[in-house]
Amino acid sequence: MPIDYDKEAYPEPPRRTPVVDKQTNIPNPALILTKLFYYTVDVPVTTFRGIIEGFHEKNKYHYYHRQYRRVPELTECQLGDYLCYYEAEMQWKRDLRVDQEIVKVIQERMRACQQREGNSYPQNCAKELQQFEEVTKAYQSRYGDLGAYGSARKCLMKQKHRMIEESQKQTA
Repeated sequence: MPIDYDKEAYPEPPRRTPVVDKQTNIPNPALILTKLFYYTVDVPVTTFRGIIEGFHEKNKYHYYHRQYRRVPELTECQLGDYLCYYEAEMQWKRDLRVDQEIVKVIQERMRACQQREGNSYPQNCAKELQQFEEVTKAYQSRYGDLGAYGSARKCLMKQKHRMIEESQKQTA
């Protein structure tokens, strides 16, 4: 503290912390229970968790999302291999969700360009518009008209019918 301070407004703090004056010799039960809990429950659990986390740090995966292995498509499954059918169905559903997200991302890019460019978007956003048309055409050709209960088998049948129609158009 400076030498010229107002001693009445700011009294000097005590030089030593006063000693707590105990009123009784009986120990505090809350303090005993706290220490008992700490040493019987908290310390062993914390130690065990530290050991387990040490093992997990050695086998840590640095992926931001789950990566599935590609499974055979429905056309590659053997007759009566129901597990293969199920895996192919799940793979198809994952592909459907990925394709839906791709369409959403492209659509967001196109809308952002339209918002940014205003009335002159057809000439300034031609690349985004063309990309959106290609993506929606591909999505529609693969998943369109399948309905709410679309499946890998229905999608395969749709593809087969489309190929038959294209071959008939070429022969005619």
